Amino acid sequence: MDLINEFDKDKLARINELARIAKTRELTDDELKERDILRKEFLANFRAGFSQQLSGIKVVRPEDQN
Repeated sequence: MDLINEFDKDKLARINELARIAKTRELTDDELKERDILRKEFLANFRAGFSQQLSGIKVVRPEDQN
């Protein structure tokens, strides 16, 4: 699963656009709300993907191989 495809490239681009805007001026209340919503959605998708990756990992210890 590709995190960027899962999240949507347009949403990620919007997060980056808001970050660039924030460097030049203060974000409006609407922009702040939008940024917070997008960040929460991004983190939720990231955590879900990371959790899925971890669930597929099997730890093998030398003492368990006997």
